[in-house]
Amino acid sequence: MKLLLDNNISHKLLSRIQTVFPDSEHVRSFVGVTAEDIAVWEYALSRDFVILTKDNDFDERSLVNGCPPKGVHLICGNRFSDYILQLIMNNKDEIISFGTLDRQNCILKIA
Repeated sequence: MKLLLDNNISHKLLSRIQTVFPDSEHVRSFVGVTAEDIAVWEYALSRDFVILTKDNDFDERSLVNGCPPKGVHLICGNRFSDYILQLIMNNKDEIISFGTLDRQNCILKIA
């Protein structure tokens, strides 16, 4: 399972999650730091990514459009990257299960 890190998550985390989430990418690698949500959504949809974000924009979009793509919403406010990395790694099994097995839910919220 691969994640697409939204602009609100540091690109520096990408190399630190590759062992658990291989082939993951950061949005800045394809559209830069000014990526519009619709561009992120379409990129994730066309390449089978699960979007990893800290805001609720994709929650709202999934209510209208459904899924795929799926999204993981980290509810953690403005935290340091090490905290966010720990949050991801502590919940990696749940994230993987959600991304690969869950066929009903579009958004996974992790706090």
